[in-house]
Amino acid sequence: MDGLFEQMSQNSVFASLDENARRALSQMAISRKFVKGDCIAHHGDIWPYLLLITEGEVNALKESSEGRSLIVATFGAGEIFWGLAFFEETAPMPVVLSASAPTTIHLWPRERLLPTLMQNGSVSWELCRLMIRRMLHASEIVEELAFQPVNGRLARLLMDHFSSAGEQAITRSLTLDEMAARVGTTREMVCRALYRFADKKLIEVTRTEFVLTDKAGLKRVAGSQ
Repeated sequence: MDGLFEQMSQNSVFASLDENARRALSQMAISRKFVKGDCIAHHGDIWPYLLLITEGEVNALKESSEGRSLIVATFGAGEIFWGLAFFEETAPMPVVLSASAPTTIHLWPRERLLPTLMQNGSVSWELCRLMIRRMLHASEIVEELAFQPVNGRLARLLMDHFSSAGEQAITRSLTLDEMAARVGTTREMVCRALYRFADKKLIEVTRTEFVLTDKAGLKRVAGSQ
């Protein structure tokens, strides 16, 4: 549990507790391991837990009746998430939670954390601040879907990956379906857009990687100068 305790100490919500309280909560946690693609919680579940990711990555997905998916958020090691039933007992999960890599999480059922939340205003305050940040992020996603075309959303996704890698070439670590889920479209639309970018000499597309050939041009498509 030492690794869990250290990550709790670095998370703004848990860090607002004193060391003894964090230690006690770390000993109450339920540990779960998942492989890539495993479902952690289904849409519609009554899931009254708060989780902390200690290793790996978790996607929150919205799925349509037509089978399309949108990744509305991705959480990595050290981040927390919760089911709506953690706060409102009968509220169902609005998203699917799934592991996008080998992942370890630690869970606290509502009844184990509620006394701490009720007794420590600083914890509740930090949790509210985190909720606001998540709401702002959700607002940005809605704005992009409503006002930015698919080409722009895909160009931004590629720019983010090039920027985080710090390289002119990035491996094709995401499938067409995964890219489509991140920009809210279909794999066919992603495929067409990628080859339009290639025709315009913005990127080169190979079987294994994307090569950035016109950064300024791709940034213009992404809507940033």
